[in-house]
Amino acid sequence: MKKYLKWIICVLSIIIFIVLSVLVLNGKDIAIDSNFYNFISKYISDNLTNYVKYLTYIGSGAVVIGITLFVFIYFKNKKYALYMSINLIAITIIQLILKNIFSRTRPIDINLIEETGYSFPSGHSLTAMAFYGFIIYLIYNSNISKISKVIFILLFSVLILVTGLSRIYLGVHFFTDVLGGFTFSVFYLIIYTSIIKNKL
Repeated sequence: MKKYLKWIICVLSIIIFIVLSVLVLNGKDIAIDSNFYNFISKYISDNLTNYVKYLTYIGSGAVVIGITLFVFIYFKNKKYALYMSINLIAITIIQLILKNIFSRTRPIDINLIEETGYSFPSGHSLTAMAFYGFIIYLIYNSNISKISKVIFILLFSVLILVTGLSRIYLGVHFFTDVLGGFTFSVFYLIIYTSIIKNKL
């Protein structure tokens, strides 16, 4: 069962993404979007918003490119940085293609920051899951201690989750945008890591 678990997750992820895609293309309001925003908006405050504005940059291009450059400089084995770069380039291209296919407009009248471009899937969520998820994959397969693995994997998992939630909190994405970004990235990441696993 363990052998096929990742492929089960892969299939489930793309099924969820396809279902979300159909709902988005249908063009109607999706109840879970408004319900989730109504829940999270209860916690909106000036102080929290200031923190969330910084946290949302976790999934931004500047941050992930900066981390990739750091890996290039810090690690002697340049393969890690190489495949991180390929991963980043691939997910950026995929993100642009998907956004233009669905052309979903962003939420209006609830934006706490200004954003441009289409809404589905969330680019920050897509990038965070693909980029930090790949780092989690590298950590899981590394030779560091088990306790260190647990700590780092939990840390990066929280970063991914916070990135997605921040986009909804700031009113620049719907819940389904974030879930779409996460699920497609899981699907993509399983395929990507399966292709390169023998090259690292």
